[in-house]
Amino acid sequence: MHCPFCRHPDSRVVDSRTTDDGTAIRRRRQCPDCSRRFTTIETASLMVIKRSGVTEPFSRNKVIAGVRKACQGRPVTEDALAKLGQRVEEAVRATGSAELTTHDVGLAILGPLQELDLVAYLRFASVYRAFDSLEDFEAAITELREQREQGPPGQDHGSEGEGPAVPVPATAAD
Repeated sequence: MHCPFCRHPDSRVVDSRTTDDGTAIRRRRQCPDCSRRFTTIETASLMVIKRSGVTEPFSRNKVIAGVRKACQGRPVTEDALAKLGQRVEEAVRATGSAELTTHDVGLAILGPLQELDLVAYLRFASVYRAFDSLEDFEAAITELREQREQGPPGQDHGSEGEGPAVPVPATAAD
């Protein structure tokens, strides 16, 4: 790490702490040459491979913006959207992969969105899963009804562990 003051090519870490949300590490550094201190913030790079093959950094804001469109006219608060965005980011980071496809991100959105609002879920799923006919909608609605009869998503699936569970509808893997 170059010193921002004298451009010395090295520095010494004096203190390290995770940020409040745990997604980054704040390091206090000192230059061995000029002895001045500075702070760096390190985050793990998470890249998304788009359908076109272009790679771009993961953006929680893009997730929220996409879900916001599906939630138009629905009783969903900005706070709920922010929490959904955080859950999705935590889920995709929990995969441990440095690169994900847009398909992977879409799958991570479907579960929390289903818990948030079923109509918004159907809107998002209709675009994400490319519904072509009324039968596609009927199948998705039938699937949701069956899940409702079995209980809330994420229960009785035997999944215990760290981080949020992201239920994925069986037909989403098509």
